[in-house]
Amino acid sequence: MTLAISFDPKSDHHSPAFQATDVLSKHGKSFYFAGRFLPLKQFKACARLYSFCRYLDDVVDASLQKPDALKKLIQIANELDSGMSFDPVISDFLMLSREYQINHEPVRQLIQGLLSDLDSVLFEDDAQLKLYCYRVAGTVGLLMCDVLGVEDTQAHKHAIDLGIAMQLTNIARDVAEDARNNRRYLPKSLVGNLNPLQIANADVWHRDNLKTAVKILLDDAEYFYESAERGMAYLPWRVRLAILIAARVYRGIGRQLARKKYATWLGRAQVTTRGKIMITVKACFDFITRTRFHLKTAQHNPVLHQPIQGVPGSYGNK
Repeated sequence: MTLAISFDPKSDHHSPAFQATDVLSKHGKSFYFAGRFLPLKQFKACARLYSFCRYLDDVVDASLQKPDALKKLIQIANELDSGMSFDPVISDFLMLSREYQINHEPVRQLIQGLLSDLDSVLFEDDAQLKLYCYRVAGTVGLLMCDVLGVEDTQAHKHAIDLGIAMQLTNIARDVAEDARNNRRYLPKSLVGNLNPLQIANADVWHRDNLKTAVKILLDDAEYFYESAERGMAYLPWRVRLAILIAARVYRGIGRQLARKKYATWLGRAQVTTRGKIMITVKACFDFITRTRFHLKTAQHNPVLHQPIQGVPGSYGNK
């Protein structure tokens, strides 16, 4: 089993794979750390996929005008349909798609989720939140299945759950930052009519409400993380440990938030390098000693996918 990777110092620093790895190391530190436990070829493929997804996200976050972002996302969608692009990132993804037979339907769902971020975000309920989490992160889990060589489709539902769990963690961590961008992903069912300005200011009168909402999100994420771990056995054996480490490192962000009593306004929660090493050691021990990571016996809990029924890869859907 390949437990680590090493980069060839003579590799082409202008290649798409190298540039994608550079993007991953700067913007996806948790994934970059865990990716070192993948075979080199799959690590590079995952980095290229991450670079593409990050590029789509940046189209929304970096655009000064909504019409510009809308136009760009529509252009990207059309280029994906046509199979041709002069944009180097999109072109590289199309090449990656041909190499790994990537299904583009999750990408269409991802773009739909990103389009919803172009307007002010005020989620009403849990169903709206979960559908968004599926679109911007569960879909990435499905795309990862393609580049990791997953053949057992039972893995898809659990991959979606890992994406949803990570996105719930992201939302819980970035409550204040998102509010400053006029986005309230915390649903009205949890925070009432609190608007992004009130959340960004973290007024003392609203802090208990926000802490409770963040706790509920992270508690909910735990069910999805557990489902993801139960589905590890459906992954090819050479990639299971890396995905387990990535999941647990990200899970650690939520646990850091819990240690801060869910006070998201006190700064961004993160896992230190020492923390990542400790998580990795524990994950390796569990991976060796627990049979659930190697026996394909887990049944997916359909309740988890009730809010996302009908989308590609969800429970009851292919």
